[in-house]
Amino acid sequence: MSPPTMLQQADAHHLSLSEPKNGPFTYTDPLSEVPTLSGVDTSVDGSTPIIDMEGLLGPQRSEFVKQIGHACEKNGFFAVKNHGIPEMKINNMLDTARDFFHLPEEERLKFRSSDPNSIIRLVTGFQDKTRNIFVSRQSLKFHCHPVEDFKNQWPSTPPSFREKVGEYCASVRKVEVAMLEAISESLGLERDFIGKILKGHYVSINFYPACQESELNVTFGVRTHTDPTLITILMQDDVPGLQVINDDKWIDVNPIPNAVVVHVGDMLQALSNCRYKSLLHQATVNCEKERVSIASFCYPSDDAEIGPAKKLIDDDHPAIYKDFTYKEFHESMWRVKCSTAKRLDLFKAECD
Repeated sequence: MSPPTMLQQADAHHLSLSEPKNGPFTYTDPLSEVPTLSGVDTSVDGSTPIIDMEGLLGPQRSEFVKQIGHACEKNGFFAVKNHGIPEMKINNMLDTARDFFHLPEEERLKFRSSDPNSIIRLVTGFQDKTRNIFVSRQSLKFHCHPVEDFKNQWPSTPPSFREKVGEYCASVRKVEVAMLEAISESLGLERDFIGKILKGHYVSINFYPACQESELNVTFGVRTHTDPTLITILMQDDVPGLQVINDDKWIDVNPIPNAVVVHVGDMLQALSNCRYKSLLHQATVNCEKERVSIASFCYPSDDAEIGPAKKLIDDDHPAIYKDFTYKEFHESMWRVKCSTAKRLDLFKAECD
């Protein structure tokens, strides 16, 4: 008898966990349209804009700020090199992530939760039966700023998890702050404009198992979505998989050694009055190698007032969104079952 496929395993896993005593352990977030992998144009290796972060520390800072603004407006993303995160910390983080997802299933499932507000939760792959596709990503998501407030709730296995993950999270937080200062300036705002509403740092350690070749056309790593963040900072291992929409077509964003990818989230789209648009992206899988990525989500405090910055509104650029709090947005996000920036439509300014 042939071994069960990933789709069959996912189906069986859901059935085994369907009794009320266990409760749901993941959620499906259906899109109105799900692109098929066969429809992706991967012929373009999308010339990723690269920003040298050291330039922000020198006399040519204004030029590098302009480059960041151009990348946010034209591409919605850019890569950052010389960001200051030591290569050893990056490698330790990626190795620790692999070690966690190679633990026995019962050890990993200790962190399973269906509550999106949990301090830490494991989200597993699932089968979308309505479209007969399998979303294979497994993610461990957790709060991490300040590190000392949360690390005791992180896994204690593997033994190095708390130390290595804490070191990486503290380092990437500095990159987040520096990027938000530059992005604020690129919009013509005070350097600390976005930083004043900054609160959290939420990390998702993502694991994409290699896919059986027979199921490649019906397996996604992650379906098309935008992030409900100010910005997201992504560290990838050396396995390609990230794809983004650019000029109305999908392009590959292949890993650049020791660089991170920064991309625009929904909250920055609102604050910039749609000058910077939240990046539509997805992840693919392959038949040869597993893939690991580390996404660091930068988001506002619950009571932060979100909406177009007043300096960006005039007669030629009326406000596209009304003011709202991040808490209002976050609560609505889980009701509307939309995975793209269209969830911001609920907060559009009323037309005259």
